[in-house]
Amino acid sequence: MGARPRPLYVIQKHQATSLHYDLRLEVDGVLKSWAVPKGPSTDPRDKRLAIEVPDHSLAHGDYEGPNVEIWDRGTYRVLGDAPMNQALAAGHVSVWIEGKRLRGGYTLQRTRVERSQQQWLLIKRRDEEATGDA
Repeated sequence: MGARPRPLYVIQKHQATSLHYDLRLEVDGVLKSWAVPKGPSTDPRDKRLAIEVPDHSLAHGDYEGPNVEIWDRGTYRVLGDAPMNQALAAGHVSVWIEGKRLRGGYTLQRTRVERSQQQWLLIKRRDEEATGDA
């Protein structure tokens, strides 16, 4: 069985106390994860809050169950020269997503760290996959 050419990307729609979307990116054998309350946008003018949550196992990327559905799935690649771990540590990650619903460039930009919670912004990059008046 061949290796996957690019790391996994998945978004799970999660109806918990309130509806949110869990963005997950495969990094070093785990799924780095962010809760995105309003879900991702394809409009570069929208800056969506993304709250970093604990890593999940790769197996969790296939999980669907009560109140959780796989909303989008595919692969991604890092844009730029820095490896993913360095980009995450620096607080600025740009990726190209190839999902069934979402495609194109997205940036995660850390805005602040409060106690154990890291807040980021998820922003669609201006490219051919963008919508709105971009």
